[in-house]
Amino acid sequence: MLLSISLKSFVIVQELSLDFRSGLTTLTGETGAGKSIVIDALGLLLGGRAESAVVRHGAEKADLQARFAPPKNARAWLEEEALLGDEPEELLIRRSIDSNGKSRAWINGIAATLTQLKTLGEQLVDIHGQHAPQSLLRSEVQRELVDGYAESTGLAKDVAGLFKDWKNVVDELAIAENNAEAFDAERERLQWQVDEVSALQFTAAEWPELQAEHKRLHHAASLIEGVQSGLLMLADGDENCQSWLGSVAGRLSVLADFDAGISETLELLASAEAQMSEAVYALRRYSDHLELDPARLADVESRLDAIFRMARKYRVEPAELPEKLATWQNRLAELGGSAGLDAVRRRAQKLEADYRKAAKQLSASRKAAADKLSKMVTKELQLLALVGSRFEIALHAHEAPASFGLETVEFMVANHPTTPARAMAKVASGGELSRISLALQVITSQVANVPTLIFDEVDVGIGGRVAEIVGRMLADLGAARQVLCITHLPQVAACGFQQLQVSKTQSKSGVLSTIRMLSVEERIEEIARMLGGVEITGTTRQHAAEMLGVA
Repeated sequence: MLLSISLKSFVIVQELSLDFRSGLTTLTGETGAGKSIVIDALGLLLGGRAESAVVRHGAEKADLQARFAPPKNARAWLEEEALLGDEPEELLIRRSIDSNGKSRAWINGIAATLTQLKTLGEQLVDIHGQHAPQSLLRSEVQRELVDGYAESTGLAKDVAGLFKDWKNVVDELAIAENNAEAFDAERERLQWQVDEVSALQFTAAEWPELQAEHKRLHHAASLIEGVQSGLLMLADGDENCQSWLGSVAGRLSVLADFDAGISETLELLASAEAQMSEAVYALRRYSDHLELDPARLADVESRLDAIFRMARKYRVEPAELPEKLATWQNRLAELGGSAGLDAVRRRAQKLEADYRKAAKQLSASRKAAADKLSKMVTKELQLLALVGSRFEIALHAHEAPASFGLETVEFMVANHPTTPARAMAKVASGGELSRISLALQVITSQVANVPTLIFDEVDVGIGGRVAEIVGRMLADLGAARQVLCITHLPQVAACGFQQLQVSKTQSKSGVLSTIRMLSVEERIEEIARMLGGVEITGTTRQHAAEMLGVA
């Protein structure tokens, strides 16, 4: 859940720090006061696109920071990404945006990418925007909502991937069949190239080893001469370094009896003698395996010549030959290898079968979710003053397989028990659309895995008794999740476990927006303002207190 958020020089906020609790938190304030600032800041912290306009006028940069208690799945992801930090029970996300629109992000003090922020954000917060009713009319939004409720989003992505692979092969097959001669020519050329380079049996690992061996064999005579000369000077000559060191050490050891100050020098000489002995031993061992081998040198040079000739032929560096071979092999496999077009046809059939199998699984998942969701939304609509209305999710078989599956999803509504359901866009008024959207969002949020749910003025177009029901729905949702709701309805605000007030003031430095936690007495005043407008009477305050249950 979200524990706290801190903003500095963000839009019309100079500096702000807020702590959050579990349950339902409502944010209220006058129109234009900046109630959505917290939501906007969270959107940026969780990977949203940054612009220079979010930096407060006159400031060099905006600093945003949020602290979360991450769920288990988020902690596991953080550990995989090496972003867990020193405090596994807490998660700190920070983002800085300068006046040029450039931004930097950190997760637990470690530099992070926007992709990482987005991936993490999907596990932490689910934001339902105030424009959800309008977006709900789009078919792709309806389909994604059903897939999300069915917990089949991953399967839907798999279906889309399989469809893409299948169509790519089908397109390639069509081109190949229309250009059979060119297809066969390319396949034969690739087969010849693969056979020729494969016969070389050359690997990327062999190249540096071959070069090192050639250098050693080519300079073997110089190596032998140098090693023998070194051994003579170090140990084997009549006058050598080892005997000189021993002689000096022997003389100084006698003098050490007269002055202990020489002892340090003796210790250094003893160390030098030991290292000298190790060096001589290592050089003798190297010398034992060093010999002239003209036959092996000839073999290595012949091998290098073959590799160089092959690399020149295909205009690549020798070390790039194995990679080139792999590219040809992959392309040859795409063209069906030695089997040609028949293999490509079989691959297309296999991919189609895989696609249809996954798509049928997705269809079954959608059918079960659509039936259940239809009943639940219909039940909620009766509570939201749409008695007799019926919500249905229709799955229409698509004319041809598509990336989204074998069917389209359509939300339908009937305004009376005896009337047939029709497309929601054609029969739902603005107020009805808002209620349907809210019911869907509340129900689908119940199966979401994220711990924090945010509703940004989703109660637009709702009022009176329905508003009170909406408030209770959100409060019930807050019993299991952390819920933040920006609202203009006093009935919804009164249902909050805590209430934040957003206000805007004019100062010398410009417009300032502030947000603060309200006490019980302050909540009464705020809800009374929402109820009565400019003139707040004692009766209005009494009504506000009754709504809060403190009268």
